[in-house]
Amino acid sequence: MPNNVYINNIAKFLPNEPVSNDDMELILGMVNGKPSRSKNIVLRQNGIKNRYYVIDKEGNINYNNAELTANAVKNLENDHFSVKDIEVLSCGTSLPDQLLPSHASMVHGHLKNKPLEVISPSGVCCAGMHSLKYAYLSVLSEQSKNAVCTGSEVISTLLRADKFNREMNCTNSLEKNPILAFEKDFLRWMLSDGAGAMLLENKPNSTGISLKIEWIDTISYANELDACMYAGSEKTEDGSLKGWKEFDQEIWLEQSIFSVKQDVKLLDKYVVNRCITALASSLNKRKINSFTEVDYFLPHLSSMYFKQKLYDELKVQGIEITDEKWFTNLTKVGNVGSASIYIILEELFHSGNLKKGEKILVMVPESGRFSYAYAYLTVI
Repeated sequence: MPNNVYINNIAKFLPNEPVSNDDMELILGMVNGKPSRSKNIVLRQNGIKNRYYVIDKEGNINYNNAELTANAVKNLENDHFSVKDIEVLSCGTSLPDQLLPSHASMVHGHLKNKPLEVISPSGVCCAGMHSLKYAYLSVLSEQSKNAVCTGSEVISTLLRADKFNREMNCTNSLEKNPILAFEKDFLRWMLSDGAGAMLLENKPNSTGISLKIEWIDTISYANELDACMYAGSEKTEDGSLKGWKEFDQEIWLEQSIFSVKQDVKLLDKYVVNRCITALASSLNKRKINSFTEVDYFLPHLSSMYFKQKLYDELKVQGIEITDEKWFTNLTKVGNVGSASIYIILEELFHSGNLKKGEKILVMVPESGRFSYAYAYLTVI
């Protein structure tokens, strides 16, 4: 009998109160004391109405990344499960609180449960999916009976006005082509803080629902494409990255070496095309030829701007998933990077709408150097 793996609970932790579009600059501040001229254009394109920050309205930082993650893990606890039961802890994030020790080690430290196996998969948006896959393979191979995986982000502390030397505006260009919004301060109006956690076990829940993991696929196109989203480095003329350790300390500030940057020309040209090409390959490999069997399609969208582009590319490559099957909460919680898919799944899992036998297709694109992750789940 092959071993099966089930997602038996999903939890999230979102810091402080939701932040509306009008309140963003009150918390993040204004670069050079001037309101952003591109903010409203970026927000109109990305469709986000609310997001969460670890920074409160008084400017206090209430949580770090490890604390957020530990809180999400603790929210998995119920009458049948305690953090003391965890056998494997797999924690993915784009930007941990420190270079060393690892993110998972710091989360483990906050949990104070018992000695256990920890691992910290890296990446950007796919870091949470890498975390899920490690947990899945651990239980699938019978190395453990359970595993907890997480995705989390704290980015707001890097988006505050004092982290930017100056803002360059390109409002006229933005009006003509919204992708150009990505070239300036768009990330300040795109990214959010939060954490999600999943409990994986080798048996389904005795009551309520579970999600059986049918498969998880990940793929990278770094062999073909240059880095697109990066931090702690600078892009050179030949497209390679020069890391922070190669710069003098003065340059770290002068050139904002540690800020998150994006090559928007690469993003617009490749992120959607490669995403759907890889998805078509995974579905073909798994012999899923009829998309009528997909009941819920959960894409991680960085912006609602990309939804129509994804839909159009799906049709081009022979995959049509009707609009009513798409499920996202981007507009309510923002783009939370590697935590986004956890927070989307958490809402669906606890919605009361899932029925036995329904199929869920998960898709997570990552623009770091063009990596993608997909999962196929069955409601049990």
